[in-house]
Amino acid sequence: MNKYIPSPIDLSEVELPNDINSLVELIAKNVHDVWAKQRIEEGWTYGEVKDSVKKTTPCLVPYEELPEEEKEYDRKTAMETLKLVVKLGYKITK
Repeated sequence: MNKYIPSPIDLSEVELPNDINSLVELIAKNVHDVWAKQRIEEGWTYGEVKDSVKKTTPCLVPYEELPEEEKEYDRKTAMETLKLVVKLGYKITK
């Protein structure tokens, strides 16, 4: 039985500036590219359906071609990472 209970740092009070959306999108795209590169190195290829045995996935496409729900997953990862950076006391500047 798996007793792992995730406990991410509470970031609900952290607010990011509105102009950070373009950065979120760039990070999300990079998150996808890092994931895709890793999968390809592990022998995964594009396939219409995800099959862990055959190592195929429909998500091995450029970020721009992903379904919106997949992009949202990557955006959330980016956003939560940026919020954590701010919560830890760092400043995000351009």
